[in-house]
Amino acid sequence: MNKSFSYEIDRSTVWGLIPARGGSKSIPMKNVVDLCGRPLIDYVILAAKQSKTINRLICSTDNKNIASRVKAHGVEVLGRPELLAGDLTPVLDVFIDMLNRIGSREKRIAEVLVILQPTSPFLRPQDIDQAIDLLENDPEADSVQTITSFPHNYHAFNQRVIENGWVTFRFPEERKKYFNKNLKPKHYIFGNLIVTRSQTLLEKKDIFGKRSKYIEIPPQYALDVDGPADLDLAKYYLTSGKVQLPWLE
Repeated sequence: MNKSFSYEIDRSTVWGLIPARGGSKSIPMKNVVDLCGRPLIDYVILAAKQSKTINRLICSTDNKNIASRVKAHGVEVLGRPELLAGDLTPVLDVFIDMLNRIGSREKRIAEVLVILQPTSPFLRPQDIDQAIDLLENDPEADSVQTITSFPHNYHAFNQRVIENGWVTFRFPEERKKYFNKNLKPKHYIFGNLIVTRSQTLLEKKDIFGKRSKYIEIPPQYALDVDGPADLDLAKYYLTSGKVQLPWLE
């Protein structure tokens, strides 16, 4: 693999990267919206601070309120350019910008990067450390991600599309072949965490790469707070004890 950047890879460090822009249409200022008495972004920060492996936490944001909140937790802030703060900006571009700017300034970047999504409040420190360990111990792996199961009715072979005004199955032949839920091949959805390599981002221009290992987590811990209904569900999980976050106590 050809090296396409001019700074060194520090194989002894692990960085946590938090992408947290201020704009959100589903929930205004979603990254700092209240979730049971804490701003949403606090949850991933506090989980990351309990990790035994992360050496440095850096947040990319375009918003002063988010910047102030993460700084209160000792997180470094890297101002995000307006060009990378739009709704349709690929998050990959944000991470590449972060690495290039830090690398240009410090002449080195971490090899292992933990992608911390502010909308994943139930990230667990043990999953972070396990994912880092899996990646560091497999030189062929591009990344490690958490995955989880989902309800049968959400399976790809049950999904519908609308074509010319008619509802049809997205995969009609597979639907016929695997009509029973016990016959369908096991599918998964993304969980709440990605641990990747600098080279995967900068040289392969991908977050996951082609060789991604996995950790399966319980579905409730994979909750992503995208809209108001997700926020209500997150509150229910917390108040009912459906999720356990002892490091917050």
